[in-house]
Amino acid sequence: MAHLITSQQLQSELADVVVVDCRFSLADTEEGRQQYLKGHIPGAHYLHLDEDLSGETGQHGGRHPLPEPQAFCDRLAAIGIARDTPVVAYDASRFAFASRLWWMMGALGFSNVRVLDGGFHAWVNLGGALESSLPDAAAVTAHQAEAYLNLVDFESVREAQQASKLLIDSREAPRYQGLEEPIDPVAGHIPGALNFPWQEATDANGLALSVEAHKQRWASVQDDELVVYCGSGVTACANLLSLAIAGRSDASLYGGSWSDWCSYLESEG
Repeated sequence: MAHLITSQQLQSELADVVVVDCRFSLADTEEGRQQYLKGHIPGAHYLHLDEDLSGETGQHGGRHPLPEPQAFCDRLAAIGIARDTPVVAYDASRFAFASRLWWMMGALGFSNVRVLDGGFHAWVNLGGALESSLPDAAAVTAHQAEAYLNLVDFESVREAQQASKLLIDSREAPRYQGLEEPIDPVAGHIPGALNFPWQEATDANGLALSVEAHKQRWASVQDDELVVYCGSGVTACANLLSLAIAGRSDASLYGGSWSDWCSYLESEG
């Protein structure tokens, strides 16, 4: 699978790639950084969801708006990542946060980004080495990028609905069904959206399903134009990774996702 790398492969390629630790917890936003400082894959740099993989929040745009493209490219350049640099991203959450980095970089034209299959746990289970020291950062010239590709906003989603494009809600079924909403002010889902929970892209150990399983997962929507969302544009990227593994790279991300949609419902109400 071109978008993934196994722990065994990473062990043999470790000297030739830039590794990025994306561990994070929505419940404790410093937990991922603390885990990184306790032990990480040798040479790995840490990128924080709120500080590095998101921009400033406002009335609209959702809980994790994307950072400005060039500011993000500059941040990557500071840790040695240019447009063609081989990059491996990992987390400990079944692709939830590593896929966010994977999608962002791909949407800005970075050409060689993979996600570690099974994440940090797979590396540890293989007996992979860990270190707690911070890596040296060899800055490079930043890739120049003006906009994220395949990104839509609130108005674009409304237009997509009118054009009969299919919306994919990546959240857990109870949130999609409106039975519970632990984070956002409104429960439910965008009208017309289908539910494909993001956790179904992996098994219980965080390992990706087979290519055929990913193709089967999306077989019922193979002829549709897809817009994928979640709560705030993060875990939707696990579904976008699943689609890419299945051979589809044409789906769009609703960056603000349900948290952005709610902000307009509240302002209109």
